[in-house]
Amino acid sequence: MMSLIGITKDNKIEKQVSINDLNLEKYKWFWVDFSEPTDEEVQHLTETFQFHPLAIEDCLYKSPQRPKLDYYDDYTFFITHIVREVEKEIIKEELDFFVREDFIVTFHLIPSIEVSQVMGRLTTQKDIKNFTTHHVFYEILDKIVDNYFPIIYKIEDILDEIEDNTLNNPMNNLLKSLFETRYMLLNLTHTINPMRDLLYRMLNSQHLVTIIKRKEYFSDIYDHLLKLSEMTMANREITADIRDNYLSLNSHQTNNVMKVLTIMTSIFAPLTFIAGIFGMNFKNMPELSWKYGYPFSLLLMGVIGFSLILWFKKKGWFKL
Repeated sequence: MMSLIGITKDNKIEKQVSINDLNLEKYKWFWVDFSEPTDEEVQHLTETFQFHPLAIEDCLYKSPQRPKLDYYDDYTFFITHIVREVEKEIIKEELDFFVREDFIVTFHLIPSIEVSQVMGRLTTQKDIKNFTTHHVFYEILDKIVDNYFPIIYKIEDILDEIEDNTLNNPMNNLLKSLFETRYMLLNLTHTINPMRDLLYRMLNSQHLVTIIKRKEYFSDIYDHLLKLSEMTMANREITADIRDNYLSLNSHQTNNVMKVLTIMTSIFAPLTFIAGIFGMNFKNMPELSWKYGYPFSLLLMGVIGFSLILWFKKKGWFKL
């Protein structure tokens, strides 16, 4: 679907303008949004706007490209990433911009909430004389970055639940949830860091004069991305600490079990030896005909077992 909004030279909004009837001299600037475009609509990128084939090729890739900007003769091409959480999985969606003083073109293969929100706000504004194509670009970019925060906050809540374990979930379930969360953070990092680099390049570019004039606005987005990058890094370190703690606890519990089994084996080994000796069926065994042989063997085994228990206790082996 393709939507077009035109801002006339007397700062009036014309909605749902047909691209076939577009009169460039009539508008101060205009905004064309390609949302889930058909093949016929995609042709306008080449035929109407005459965008560079490499930029169009980047738009049509099914898998998201890395966030970047490219300079062309009379416009700038931007690739940005929108992030969605679907069933504990981070889904990246690509949103592309073609920006010039007199037009902005947004292109996305999947519907964008951010574009819809900014377009809805623009069409309800009474005074739009201060709105420009770069202001629209800033508004959409700001909403894209702001929508990263709820996902980070949700991940932090999940990590708190894993760390506290108030529901007493088994360790295997906790580790599974922990690794899923760690994978989500990894995907977020692969989006946030390239977006941060994109904003840094925009702020330090000498070609983007209009953005430099609004540097304080785009610097605010860059600051948000720095904060997001630090939060994802900190949360990944937390997941590593929780993982190491659980593995250490599991190893400690295993060692305790092995310690108990070792103590029991050490106590019963000499007793088994004595029982094995008296259990042999040789004919010439004096102890077999001794009247007190049986009680003596039981007493001997009891003394040995009790002595070993006292010795282990003195050594501190029972402090698990």
